Amino acid sequence: VYFPTTSIVSLLYVREDGASAEIAVVGNEGILGISLFMGGETTPSRAVVQSAGHGYRLKAALIQQEFNRAGPVLRILLRYTQALITQMAQTAVCNRHHTVEQQLCRWLLLSLDRLPSDSLTMTQELIANMLGVRREGVTEAAGNLQQAGLIRYSRGHITVLDRPGLEKAVCECYAVVKREFDRLLSDIPRDEPSVLKPDSKQ
Repeated sequence: VYFPTTSIVSLLYVREDGASAEIAVVGNEGILGISLFMGGETTPSRAVVQSAGHGYRLKAALIQQEFNRAGPVLRILLRYTQALITQMAQTAVCNRHHTVEQQLCRWLLLSLDRLPSDSLTMTQELIANMLGVRREGVTEAAGNLQQAGLIRYSRGHITVLDRPGLEKAVCECYAVVKREFDRLLSDIPRDEPSVLKPDSKQ
């Protein structure tokens, strides 16, 4: 299993024709590999690093052993899994009922919640693959957000200039997911990991 700390990983479903759509995003609030302790062992989704960074890796046997102790770790993992299921369900609703612009706002806000800065490095083609829409739709949506002064987009770099404005432009799906994560996981500390430098004695 993997615990991202400064990176973001997208869970994608890839169709037979190669097209894909993001079903959830995992960052410093979560874990990759819930199927290992939920009993399924594997999952049909694919994990793709969306934003490079650091993370921790733990052997499957160790997380399964700790889960089976039925202690605090089990309760935390189950609460996280419930929050992740909410995100997956809300993503499905959003993709079906809301505009590409609203989906892009939701995706940007969810990503920013898991990053230490207000900037992302992401091409329009990759965003289109994440959202499961045409690239032209992302180009138009990003252009509208930039024209409104909410973001600055240039050569694969997205900087959010007005987060409150972005939160007003997004559909209710973002708030539903955020409330559930806050409700279930707000009491869990998420300290930034120390970074080891070449001359570090740690």
